[in-house]
Amino acid sequence: MQLPAHTNPSLRSRAGTSNGLPQSGVPAFGLINDELGQVKKLVNEQLAGCSESVRPLLEHLNTQGGKMIRPGLVLLSYHSVCDQCEKKTQYEAVRIAAIVEIIHNATLLHDDVIDEGQKRRGLPTVNSLWGNESAVLLGDFLLSRVFKMCADLKPRFQKIIAAAAARTCEGELRQIIQRRNWQLSEPEYIDIITEKSAAFFSSCCSLGGLLADASETEVRLLTCFGLNVGIAFQITDDLLDIVGDESKTGKTSGSDVDKNKLTLAVIHLLRAVDEGEKSAVKGKVNGRWENKEALAEMLRRYGSLEYARSRAQQFVTKAIASLAGLKESDAKDALIEMAKFIGGRAY
Repeated sequence: MQLPAHTNPSLRSRAGTSNGLPQSGVPAFGLINDELGQVKKLVNEQLAGCSESVRPLLEHLNTQGGKMIRPGLVLLSYHSVCDQCEKKTQYEAVRIAAIVEIIHNATLLHDDVIDEGQKRRGLPTVNSLWGNESAVLLGDFLLSRVFKMCADLKPRFQKIIAAAAARTCEGELRQIIQRRNWQLSEPEYIDIITEKSAAFFSSCCSLGGLLADASETEVRLLTCFGLNVGIAFQITDDLLDIVGDESKTGKTSGSDVDKNKLTLAVIHLLRAVDEGEKSAVKGKVNGRWENKEALAEMLRRYGSLEYARSRAQQFVTKAIASLAGLKESDAKDALIEMAKFIGGRAY
């Protein structure tokens, strides 16, 4: 059977590995299954060689296999603009994909301390097993490994990674500062999650494009795709915190409610109810997780859940539209499929 003209045979051959199931659990990533395996191997190598006392924490961390969305974005963006790239740049793409995955894992360790999370990726969190101090220091340890890996990269890649990490931290700080700010607007919320999550997604895509020596236009389109996908991802992630099933999401639900964080659905609800009901909404957000069902019911009744879902879909649509200027390829199709996967998570 003749392959379509836009198909990359080397990528096509990888899609069927592991019985056709991508290691990350994201259907679109079957195309880069082998490379994601290399990413995991490199991550494990970077965490090896530690003292025996630290090893149990790292082994536990290694068992928590995530979806690998961020490294997947690096690799798919790279392949979407690269027909016959040199093996050297392919290795650099895997290396940078491993770096962004380690950074992400470090932020999750710190997030679980902040949110008092008890479960992550279906397993007990490090902080629940070894305490907050160990979780924070393990996160710091991962970041120290990132510094070491980045030392061998070209300066332009170092700058993008450093800026992305800084923006992520700033976004997290801004969200914490805005707790219980009942006047928080939707644009302000979007701005916060852009810094907290979307900027990192965007950087992953631009890194992939730059590694493939893409044109300025191609890098800009990939960057725009990552930004909009990242916003959609965080909106749906916030929704899953309220309506998600812990057995499916694999992490502690209700942390946003417990920590008085305003999400898009709650912002819409505060705008939809009359003044008399606003105090009831604040009470449910201000209370403990026992209020989850009552809050979810109010969000359904006033259309707030559906509003947040529709806004996420709008950003998915923007993301997909930004790829129109790229040539047709299996990698581009996989990016589109991944965007749709993200948009559909909260249904």
